[in-house]
Amino acid sequence: MFAILLVNDNLVQFAKAKTLRDKPGNTRLLYQQYDRKRGDIVTATGVTIANSVPTNDTLKYLRTYPNGPLYAPVTGFYSIVYGGTQLESTENSILAGTDDRLFGVQQLSNLITGRTPQGGSVVLTIDPVLQQVASTALAGRKGAVVALDPTTGAILALVSSPSYDPNALSSHTNSSITAYYKQLLADPTSPLLDRALNQTYPPGSTFKLITSAAALSTGTYTPTTVIPAPETLPLPQSTAVLKNFHGESCGGQATLIQALTISCNTAFGELGLTLGQDALRNQADAFGFDSTFSVPMKSATSVFPIDLSDANTIQSAIGQYDVRATPLQMAQVAAAIANGGMMMKPYLVSELVGPDLKIIDQTKPTELRRSVSTQVAAQLTQMMENVVQKGTGTSARIPGVQVAGKTGTAENAPGAPPHAWFVAFAPATKPTVAIAVLVENGGGNSDATGGAISAPIAKAVISAALKRQP
Repeated sequence: MFAILLVNDNLVQFAKAKTLRDKPGNTRLLYQQYDRKRGDIVTATGVTIANSVPTNDTLKYLRTYPNGPLYAPVTGFYSIVYGGTQLESTENSILAGTDDRLFGVQQLSNLITGRTPQGGSVVLTIDPVLQQVASTALAGRKGAVVALDPTTGAILALVSSPSYDPNALSSHTNSSITAYYKQLLADPTSPLLDRALNQTYPPGSTFKLITSAAALSTGTYTPTTVIPAPETLPLPQSTAVLKNFHGESCGGQATLIQALTISCNTAFGELGLTLGQDALRNQADAFGFDSTFSVPMKSATSVFPIDLSDANTIQSAIGQYDVRATPLQMAQVAAAIANGGMMMKPYLVSELVGPDLKIIDQTKPTELRRSVSTQVAAQLTQMMENVVQKGTGTSARIPGVQVAGKTGTAENAPGAPPHAWFVAFAPATKPTVAIAVLVENGGGNSDATGGAISAPIAKAVISAALKRQP
């Protein structure tokens, strides 16, 4: 028994020491960390969005968030009661000044002189102008916007709406923190939910890009290949039929580019059945479905279902049934097409900077996977341009700019308005920004479509992005 106790004591004090110390909610560690100045979180342009200011109370520093609700989905909060979330959690060791990479000459000097060490800073890829434009365009509706640099994977904007005020969770009054947190948990709009990263939705017709990619990648289809486009498509082993939006007709047949331009459900449903579920799933996986992105916060996993019946394969080919995707995932689909078929690893943190202002780590763009060939990417780009010029995405037109995009209007619950999607990139010939916009239930509009609701939001963000480029 003494031997067992001795072994357990060593496990707790040594083997598990770091794990126990870093465990979320370890208030003893939190109190220790409030004795030192926590590092800043700043945008790509140097705007401070999280910092610590000195106080006169027991906790020597107060964590503050200028324009907190705008950046809460990115920064998260740092609380004496609930610990940290989002970047405040994933980058805690740098911000708190406990990361091994910070222990150098300055830390030795602090030890000798008795000065309290300080935390390092986290520099983001976020452009504050695009973040504000995206938030303003969402106008408080439930939804998300993710904008990326398709050539690097840098996240330029990450907005989730509605949001919350992290300042109220970082105060030094436990009772008020707890009361506000309970209020947020009880809120039916779920303001603590990061809809951009942690919520999946049926992608609707934006998934037709993946079905198109699967067809083009076989080598037997081109944008001008004529495919069946019946008025209705019977679902096998059932009496149900697949219809087009508002029961419209696609003319009986259409070229692949025409079918995407008008977002013909029956054409893509039949195309998906012809290709088969394995081809659709393999293409979805090539775009990042059934895997997780770490930006560094981990995203929810987007899903293409398995063991599909023929009827379910038809529905899945148009982004319905059990297909689920995060806004980040669909932004990655657009970005991969924009980048010639190569998907880059998405990231939020550009640099980690020590208290002495020396860069201790810098993110380098990383190729994640090849989603489609350069030829297929070029064909998809041509088709997406047509969507914006002549089809369902005309609300995203920008004078003098070729925008490539795809709308999505996704059924999600009986009697509920559809989710409104739009994914895009621009300029089509040399893309510098890719985007996904999701408005839950069309903002409450039962007649909502991705073209009417989400495309104008994407247009506003893309326009702002292009204006900020030299």
